[in-house]
Amino acid sequence: MKMLERVEENQTQIVKDYVNRLFESVRMRNPNEWEFLQAVKEVLDSLVPVLVKNPIYIKHAILERMIEPERLITFRVSWVDDKGNVKVNRGYRVQFNSAIGPYKGGLRFHPSVNASIIKFLGFEQTFKNSLTGQPIGGGKGGSDFDPKGKSDLEIMRFCQSFMTELSRHIGPDTDVPAGDIGVGAREIGYLFGQYKKLKNAYEAGVLTGKGIGYGGSLGRKEATGYGLVYFVEEMLKSQGLSFKGSTVVVSGSGNVSIYAMEKAVQFGAKVVSCSDSNGYVYDSNGINLDTVKRIKEIENKRISEYVKDHPGAVYQEGCLGIWAIPCDIALPCATQNEINKEAAEMLVSNGVKAVGEGANMPSTQEAIDTFMDHSVLFAPAKAANAGGVAVSALEMAQNSARLAWTQEEVDLKLQEIMNDIYRKSMKASEEYEVPGNLVVGANIAGFVKVANAMIEQGII
Repeated sequence: MKMLERVEENQTQIVKDYVNRLFESVRMRNPNEWEFLQAVKEVLDSLVPVLVKNPIYIKHAILERMIEPERLITFRVSWVDDKGNVKVNRGYRVQFNSAIGPYKGGLRFHPSVNASIIKFLGFEQTFKNSLTGQPIGGGKGGSDFDPKGKSDLEIMRFCQSFMTELSRHIGPDTDVPAGDIGVGAREIGYLFGQYKKLKNAYEAGVLTGKGIGYGGSLGRKEATGYGLVYFVEEMLKSQGLSFKGSTVVVSGSGNVSIYAMEKAVQFGAKVVSCSDSNGYVYDSNGINLDTVKRIKEIENKRISEYVKDHPGAVYQEGCLGIWAIPCDIALPCATQNEINKEAAEMLVSNGVKAVGEGANMPSTQEAIDTFMDHSVLFAPAKAANAGGVAVSALEMAQNSARLAWTQEEVDLKLQEIMNDIYRKSMKASEEYEVPGNLVVGANIAGFVKVANAMIEQGII
């Protein structure tokens, strides 16, 4: 027995050494791409038990191939502002992995966008899309263009210029973008209109997140936020807990945040805080969603406006303090790395029971370790925020069949998908002897499907 244990320990160490060498080579080839390196490191570390049991993945260099995107496209986007000035931005599209379907992933318009962020998002998207069970590969894109403060005409001109180049690389069976930060229904509409003009064809399946009147899906707007809450509720139920009667803190006030708050309230929770990039509001009576929707979806104003309608609420500049608010459940839905170790320790000290990631990689590795060390239930982004892309895939299916499902049909399918992701992640964590660790479970479950497809398709 001891001999067998020594053999297993030796094999594990061999795999760990291989993973460390691989990460070092990735670091050398992608210097200063911190977000991408962070995402790769987390996945590599969690896959050690899979590689020990399945050395065929090492033999076929699956990780080496999976880490390197199939294609990274960068391009110039020139457009004219309302004063007649020529502006130049940089556009990106990473087509990361097409082993199980056409590339699928959103477009982000934000000043922070660069190659590292686009690659990290595309890498994560590959696993997330695999977890949904839908036939979609991983991709992502965007630009360092900032829609804030721009007129509708400026945004339209930018989107048309952006799509003029992007249209060369996408299609319903090739690459299907959607929205992300800074890209909502307005931007998708302008992008689709330009694509239609350029192609002289009505290819509804080339973009998702479209308006209901021209091929969009009911339930898509709510999908990421609703899906997050469906997933976290399953996680809570496993420990005899629930959203009902819980106090919830949600960061962000965009699409994901708003509908996560809405579903959490429907499940009986009290949401007491939300934020934007300037600061956060705290309302001990519970956040009024109608006010938030008006401020953010209609008026496009800052969340600080909330206190004008709710004098009992408090607004604070800066975002870190939101995690000092006592809560049972925290749902980070703003942006990557918004919860660092300090924020995680504040949440733990105030008795948080569960954290569900609604944004992409909103917690640093140190924050995740803190949650794990204190037995906080943790739902990782690639599993918990997969609802948006899952319903995007359902939108693609409706476009292909030239039909439309009801809101109830879409929502039921979304619930089934999120529950299935939870079950697959838990099963993988148990199979590889890290029971209850959804970070490892989600990575393994997403990886195995893509890896097996890559082996079957040969060295390409």
